[in-house]
Amino acid sequence: MFKKRSFVVLVLACMTIFVATSALAASISIATGGTAGTYYPIGGAIAAAASKNPGIDATAETGNAAVANTNLIAAGELEIAFSQADVTAWAFNGQVMFEGKPLKNVRTIAALYPETVQVVIKPGIKDIAHFLGKRVGVGAPGSGTEGDARAIFNTLGLTYDDMKTEFLDFNGISNRFKDEQIDAGFVVAGVPTSALMDLTTTKEVALLNFDAETMKRIIDANPFFTANVIPAGTYKGINEDITTPSVMAVLITSDSMPEEVIYNFVKGMFDNLADVQTSHAMAKNITLENATQGLTAPLHPGAEKFYKEKGIIK
Repeated sequence: MFKKRSFVVLVLACMTIFVATSALAASISIATGGTAGTYYPIGGAIAAAASKNPGIDATAETGNAAVANTNLIAAGELEIAFSQADVTAWAFNGQVMFEGKPLKNVRTIAALYPETVQVVIKPGIKDIAHFLGKRVGVGAPGSGTEGDARAIFNTLGLTYDDMKTEFLDFNGISNRFKDEQIDAGFVVAGVPTSALMDLTTTKEVALLNFDAETMKRIIDANPFFTANVIPAGTYKGINEDITTPSVMAVLITSDSMPEEVIYNFVKGMFDNLADVQTSHAMAKNITLENATQGLTAPLHPGAEKFYKEKGIIK
């Protein structure tokens, strides 16, 4: 009888510990982007890495990318999301698509990797001046891609009225090229992007190469941009290096998220960074040393605590 009672007590004790431990794990949803971009695969790897911390139970979900994610974070409908450094700057300061409505509760968690402005063009188009009168995909409505396209056009003295713009996501741009219904399209994502890998295997297209003078004008007017190079051979049929702007992908949250939760999330992510870095070619650019570089909104206190412990910031 004693042994049986002891066994029952032991089982109940183990169940209590299991339930208590599970209850301690914060349930986190990470909003990413569409499956044709880079947010989704890298987001899944980050969720898995963070969940190795006993205090975190994270899952990645598809999302509508930077602008929609940022709005949902500010509204308290998401815990963590992918965004872009330019979008977080516009959101925090109430600019561009956030004009007059600053989202002061947005906080950053980490800078991740450069998202490259990939301007897909029909062969024969040499520069943006040739976009006049052409059919141009500028990204999904209100997306970070669309914001980047608008920023580049504004810098170079163009408006949407100068061309036939279409608001298309990455898959939409790829499909329109396949159907000969578009002349150029903006894709802002980590390289390589699956939608463009698919397109370049079935269709002859090119990528716009920005000359040094144009690049300087764009960066001077939009400091969140940096120059980047897409190496020759990244996509089938594109056999030369392509110079183009890029902007950092970032993880964001809101100021209402508990410090301990974000601390545990960041710790789990970076303690298991090797798992993240194998998820996509661009994930190799995610490092602890660069996690606070180029951020355009304040750090969340939980992330700040972790980086201070690691000596990344003082």
